[in-house]
Amino acid sequence: MTLDGNARRTAILVYLQRQTGPVSGTELAKQFGVSRKVIVKDIALLRADNRNILSTNKGYVLYHPQEKHSGYTAVITVNHTPEQALEEMLSIVEYGGSMLDVFIDHDLYGQIRANLVINEADDANEFCQKLSQSNTVPLKEFTEGCHYHTISAPSERTLDLIRKELQEKGILVED
Repeated sequence: MTLDGNARRTAILVYLQRQTGPVSGTELAKQFGVSRKVIVKDIALLRADNRNILSTNKGYVLYHPQEKHSGYTAVITVNHTPEQALEEMLSIVEYGGSMLDVFIDHDLYGQIRANLVINEADDANEFCQKLSQSNTVPLKEFTEGCHYHTISAPSERTLDLIRKELQEKGILVED
């Protein structure tokens, strides 16, 4: 039996709540017997209804800021070579931090942001592998390498340690 749109969107929310990681649009389409295009529209409608659904490079995830990213957050300015991307991410997660997003200030479009949700080394490795196999360019290519990340950590001290490590590696840009 196929669910109508409202019932399907409710079921998508319940399904995402039960997951421990991101779920691809293709997986959701199979789960609910619809096309991926229908899932994309459903997600857009859920977001318009103020549901915190993030699109990551690995799929959709229901975002609960109070659960996953409690503690402290900071926006850091970085500039690095493509080879340093993994090093940057690992420097953050090895201290127990998370890289929540990446964004740039574009001259024409203003701020362009993408959710990343890099919480552990496996996330960082998978992202960098996809990046190396992709024909697309990272956002930093539009701003001569300069870009920003929102990072979270369990304490202010941890944020300071992450900043210090990134500075020592020549990745952090001093504001």
